[in-house]
Amino acid sequence: MSVSSTQSSDTSSLRRRPAEHTQDASWEHHPQQGYNHEQIHDRGQQLNSPDTCSPPTHHSVCPPLCTTKCMSAHTCPNLNACDDNWEEIQSKRTILAENEVEANKLVNNYRFGFRKWKSHVTERPFEDRSEVVKELYSELNVIKPHSGHLITCGNVAYVFLFGWWVSLAYFLVSILMFITVTGVPYGKLCWKLSCYFLWPFGKSVHEIGNTLRRCCEQAPDCECNIDGVEDNSPVLLPSPTEVSVAEMPGRPLRTPFWHRFSTYVWLLLGYPPLVLIHSLACFFSWTLIFTIPVSKMNARTLAVILLLPPEDVSISSQRKHQGYETRSLLCCYHATNWYYYKYTVDGINVFAVNLLPLVIVAILIGYIDRDNKYASSDVKFAIAIGSIIPLSYYIGMGIASISAQSNFAVGAVVNATFGSITELTFYITALLRGHQAANPCLQEIVKAALTGTLLGCILFIPGICMIIGGLRHSEQRFNSRSTGVSSALLFISVGGVFAPTLFSKAYGNLVCDACTNSTGGNSSGPFVCHNCHYDLNNGSLFHSHVEPLVYTVSALLPAAYFIGLIFTLKTHSHIYNIHVGEGQVTGHDGPVVHWSRWRSLVILIMATVLMSACADLATEHIQPILNQPNISQYFIGVTVLAMVPEIPEIVNGIQFALQNNISLSLEVGSCIAVQVCMLQIPILVFFSAFCDVGFVLLFSDLHLWASIFSVIVVNYIFMDGKSDYFQGTALVVVYFILLALYYFAPSPAGC
Repeated sequence: MSVSSTQSSDTSSLRRRPAEHTQDASWEHHPQQGYNHEQIHDRGQQLNSPDTCSPPTHHSVCPPLCTTKCMSAHTCPNLNACDDNWEEIQSKRTILAENEVEANKLVNNYRFGFRKWKSHVTERPFEDRSEVVKELYSELNVIKPHSGHLITCGNVAYVFLFGWWVSLAYFLVSILMFITVTGVPYGKLCWKLSCYFLWPFGKSVHEIGNTLRRCCEQAPDCECNIDGVEDNSPVLLPSPTEVSVAEMPGRPLRTPFWHRFSTYVWLLLGYPPLVLIHSLACFFSWTLIFTIPVSKMNARTLAVILLLPPEDVSISSQRKHQGYETRSLLCCYHATNWYYYKYTVDGINVFAVNLLPLVIVAILIGYIDRDNKYASSDVKFAIAIGSIIPLSYYIGMGIASISAQSNFAVGAVVNATFGSITELTFYITALLRGHQAANPCLQEIVKAALTGTLLGCILFIPGICMIIGGLRHSEQRFNSRSTGVSSALLFISVGGVFAPTLFSKAYGNLVCDACTNSTGGNSSGPFVCHNCHYDLNNGSLFHSHVEPLVYTVSALLPAAYFIGLIFTLKTHSHIYNIHVGEGQVTGHDGPVVHWSRWRSLVILIMATVLMSACADLATEHIQPILNQPNISQYFIGVTVLAMVPEIPEIVNGIQFALQNNISLSLEVGSCIAVQVCMLQIPILVFFSAFCDVGFVLLFSDLHLWASIFSVIVVNYIFMDGKSDYFQGTALVVVYFILLALYYFAPSPAGC
């Protein structure tokens, strides 16, 4: 990605920096740079003296950081002012974007989190992609030079998973075609394809032209030897299509393909079973994701090769067999490719595409099989929870696409409205069902899920990102000033959310359900009490003091959240500079987006409706899970219900960390944690006020102290602006310790 902008402008949605400032921060945070942070520090130590610097020239080979430091030394009146300017430059965070649409998306989504698994809403120029990525989108009709081994673990696994039964199916069909006599040409073709699909690697399937066909007709025993055909076709492009050559006069014309009786024998007897075989192979290989080349190979055979005249299909095993009289149809060297986790379909990650059928299955078995005849409640709950994963991706893609093509106001409204729709849909559905069934346990599950999301975003997401990023990049640096904004919002939000709980514990009455005299009848002896809690309903404390405090806090938290957005995205957006590289525009009208605004809006609404249905099914069938005697309901809430919707956030954070962009990884978790406290919880409070579902903003002691402790720990880790795998391990260990507390904790009251 090139970074070469030299203009500085302030707009409502995009901030640009002068060239010298941009070069500094972008060099520090660009994932592909060849200098590490230790070299930055050492080089900066050597440049403290102005004598060691010289004015940069156009052909300077100094790294951008050195150039910026040298320029600062010559333009500052004294060394202290230069150091201050240097610190100001270092305090800024530059985020690189490929085009204006991507930059607008980053601006409008940076403070809201990134709720999608891939970071692009526009089509990236195919010619600029790496060879690995280009290979993923190959249609297997390109013959390339191959120097590696064909006998690999993936190719051997293909033989056992797909090759033998596809080859057997072709062998049986070939026998059937030979029996019909009329279909003998197709029987020969099926025999060749039977041998081909048993081990297709290194072989190629071609459509031969008129000259070679006449050669075969005149000398049928030569087996259409085309070794002598000179190969001048490009290596990385499909073979050129044949040039039509007039038939020789006096020769009988070939019967057109669709005028032959054998064609219809083939389409009625041979083609249908192969359609079934190839469809099954496509389905299973596509589901496994890493075997998508096998799926492409079967799909191309079914759609192209089997619908050609059999005499036009030739199978060869050498590169020299491809010439101007042949057209390459199929060529595959490897059955597996581990990079297919990056594969997208119309901008949608392949994992989300493959998980989307879970939504249909969940709705069908959930609303049709009401009596659990075909699936138990446990299975229905698992499928409903799993269907939340692709729906959360589609919702995130819709949000990002709309905000990328809109201004700040629209992006903020869309993010604030739909950004937490996944979690809110589940929470509101659970509260409604718990209120209708007079089951207070579901309210406690919602509180546990809220706390679990908070803990996971504060501890687990930053921790796992630090570990993976630290293992690859040793030590990573992030901007402490921008992280400090999130930390301040986090302190405010946690303090506000748990303020009613602290207030109730300070002024509430301690009530115990069962107290016994340990001395056996002596009234002055000590008592042993069980199930003690603060009772707020028997007096006027709750209605006169706690409830107004809850509504006040719920009104102040969103206000603080939007003030933070204005600070980071408008008035002080220079902290998060978005720099657009040159040469990244595709097409004549600018970047091509995957989803238009209207399409994004329609998909966003549909995904929200489906999310409501799946959340309703999950809460309907959650009770058998909660009745497990060996697992605390707290643990189910803080793990499964809290972290499943956050899987896209975890994936995004890991991707940013691997790209040496740890600042974005940390912001991902912090932004969602702030959203939980400043948006989701106030929305639930006001929803309960209008639809009296019994949600009270009072948390248990375990939720209170676990959240406060987590915020203190993570802010201590973030103070130095550096991260490594040890700090990440510390956060993850703290997270698992808290999970152990929830696992062994007694179930909440009412469960």
